[in-house]
Amino acid sequence: MSEKQVPDKLTDDAIMPVLPLRDVVVYPHMVIPLFVGREKSIKALDVAMASNKQILLVAQKNAEVDEPGTDQVHTIGTVSTILQLLKLPDGTIKVLVEGVDRARVMRFLDEEDYLRASVSLLESDTSPEDERELEVMARSVTNLFEQYVKLNKKIPPEVLTSLAGIDEPTHLADTIAAHMSLKLDEKQYVLEIGDVRKRLEHLVKLIEGELDVLQIEKRLRGRVKQQMEKSQREYYLNEQMKAIQKELGELEEAPNEVDELTEKIEKVGMSKEAKKKATTELNKLKMMSPMSAEATVVRNYIDWLVGVPWKKKSKVRKDLAAAERILEEDHYGLHKVKERIIEYLAVQQRVRKPKGPILCLVGPPGVGKTSIGKSIARATSRKFTRMSLGGVHDEAEIRGHRRTYIGSLPGKIVQNLSKVGVRNPLFLLDEIDKMAMDFRGDPASAMLEVLDPEQNHTFNDHYLEVDFDLSDVMFVATANSLNIPSPLLDRMEVIRLPGYTEDEKKNIAIRYLIPKQLKANGLKKNELQISESAIRDMIRYYTREAGVRNLEREISKICRKVVKSLVLGDGRKKVSITPRSLVKYLGVKLFRYGLAEDNDQVGQVTGLAWTETGGELLTIEAVVIPGKGKTSRTGQLEDVMQESIQVAQTVVRSRASGLGIQPDFYEKSDIHIHVPEGAVKKDGPSAGVGMTTAIVSALSKVAVRADVAMTGEITLRGEILPIGGLKEKLLAAHRAEIKTVLIPKDNEKDLSEIPKNIKQKLEIIPVQWIDEVLQVALVNMPEPLGDPEVVAAVEPEHKKSIQKSEPVQAH
Repeated sequence: MSEKQVPDKLTDDAIMPVLPLRDVVVYPHMVIPLFVGREKSIKALDVAMASNKQILLVAQKNAEVDEPGTDQVHTIGTVSTILQLLKLPDGTIKVLVEGVDRARVMRFLDEEDYLRASVSLLESDTSPEDERELEVMARSVTNLFEQYVKLNKKIPPEVLTSLAGIDEPTHLADTIAAHMSLKLDEKQYVLEIGDVRKRLEHLVKLIEGELDVLQIEKRLRGRVKQQMEKSQREYYLNEQMKAIQKELGELEEAPNEVDELTEKIEKVGMSKEAKKKATTELNKLKMMSPMSAEATVVRNYIDWLVGVPWKKKSKVRKDLAAAERILEEDHYGLHKVKERIIEYLAVQQRVRKPKGPILCLVGPPGVGKTSIGKSIARATSRKFTRMSLGGVHDEAEIRGHRRTYIGSLPGKIVQNLSKVGVRNPLFLLDEIDKMAMDFRGDPASAMLEVLDPEQNHTFNDHYLEVDFDLSDVMFVATANSLNIPSPLLDRMEVIRLPGYTEDEKKNIAIRYLIPKQLKANGLKKNELQISESAIRDMIRYYTREAGVRNLEREISKICRKVVKSLVLGDGRKKVSITPRSLVKYLGVKLFRYGLAEDNDQVGQVTGLAWTETGGELLTIEAVVIPGKGKTSRTGQLEDVMQESIQVAQTVVRSRASGLGIQPDFYEKSDIHIHVPEGAVKKDGPSAGVGMTTAIVSALSKVAVRADVAMTGEITLRGEILPIGGLKEKLLAAHRAEIKTVLIPKDNEKDLSEIPKNIKQKLEIIPVQWIDEVLQVALVNMPEPLGDPEVVAAVEPEHKKSIQKSEPVQAH
């Protein structure tokens, strides 16, 4: 390739104005309109028009630069002739230019108004031997470009006609490059190739690459079109097949989906409202395309409507003796629950359609709340379904989602009824006290309608949008505590299930747990024998619970170890478990059975507390140290218990002289009250008696009897008020081998519910005033301070007539 100076006919002295272009490359022999708006570019056009209409067109390296410098434009461009120039109203200029020849910028000249440069034309020297080769290459490029035009719909076919009239290879290569969809850098690279043969070779590579891309796109379009045609064809053939089957009479034997739904709507026994709704939705479905998304939503809705048991019922057993026998077979004790079920069955014999009772079984874990629900279902011949409410936050879990939501479903009430298939099952609402409220709604409020006998005959699920009668359902709820919203609690009949006594646990283990675990672990009755004393030791030393769940785990552990020894073949065919062999199978004893303290202690009292897991012993400690009257309270005590301590201190101050305590003790001594097991929060007023006794003992230095436990709320006058959970507290005292228990006098009436063997083993003393408590609990009563006549004068009237309370006798 050689370079020559631009002749005089183009520029006066090989110098011409330069026009930078954005996003376009102009080739020789190419005619193109340009819109010019930049001041420097307009000035360059004016200079070119004033001379010989010649201008150098060069591409910018970066199209976003408004005022490109000499280093921001390419140095090789095209010398072009201005054919036409038109000024537009908005100040821009439309100019029509024709490329003449390639040129290289030798140097840019200083000019503030516009770009000027000294240029040299680029020419390609071709020998006669090369002309034949160029002719062949030009023909090859033309053929490839024809294929490219056929595949690329963006290029008009008329371009091929114009190419037929071009003989020069260089002109042909530039014209083809101008019509190809190339990136700006690729177009500039083609412009900079001065050698015609290399330029044609490069075009062959570019066209072949573009052809590969276009052929892949064509194949993809064809594949998509084929799939669409296939689905349309299948739909058409299915419709034809239906028409043929109808003509042959086969379709009547195999009814279509709409006919099936119509038949179900007639048969399921819907209410008038539900039937009208289902028919309306079915008519909509008939008008829809089976493949549409809306048709699927409507079809699912109708399926749910016909799937709900509108009239199907299970026959409820009315035989009271049989029901009572089943309840006794399945559970030991739980007399109140069994009595309530028998009452319901008795009423059912007299009343044709009694309202289903809504029971709430409240008790600690492991006492059989869930399993009694299954037994009630078996005793009444109802089908059983269960819904766990633990952790439910969303109201839609109860009432369902509205159909406007994608993937909406009915609530769990309707879902479970559809699953069980009858409208009068026993519906167990497990862990009803574990429901919670958040931004999605309050499920406890949604349960109000479900559990109200006056409202649940018109229960409305958001998904079904029609009323459903729940009055035939027997609802049984379970809870560990009464931490249930008051309106919901008011709709249920609460039956408390207290913890089991030691004798009850022993009987449950013998009757139910051991046979169940023998069967579960593949043992025969004659292969394992557990003595009653071993069972009693398991209850005392390996479990501490109100129920029997951990006891069953310990029995299961023994069974597994026995199975292992029998399978390994240690020569024994029968294993007997005694108290002595328990350590071998269950390890060391986990709990102490007996008193927390064997000796009488100053300032330490054994209280009784109620928890969700049953009754517990509550140790209360008080220590008096020299100080300025500060009171410390530790052991994670909540507000009510801290207030009980304040009341206890006031009671002690009001009786200080009569109890042998210096009246000014609150000014010279600090009192620290601590309730051990500090990681556990403690609350409630029933420790008031224990707090008072501990403070009196610490201040008077008189020990408290270790075999005495007490419970009761105290007033400022020293009166003992009644408490709850008496049975659980007495069971805890019995487990710990406490001998004497002080209870509020108003709780004496509750002793009728306490098992006889518990009352026989405990000396239960009802008390009404704190003075009675101190007479029993302290090792000896402290000597009053000062003149006895003065002390007697300030004593409360009730204390003057107190006689030691007599223990309650078990009858």
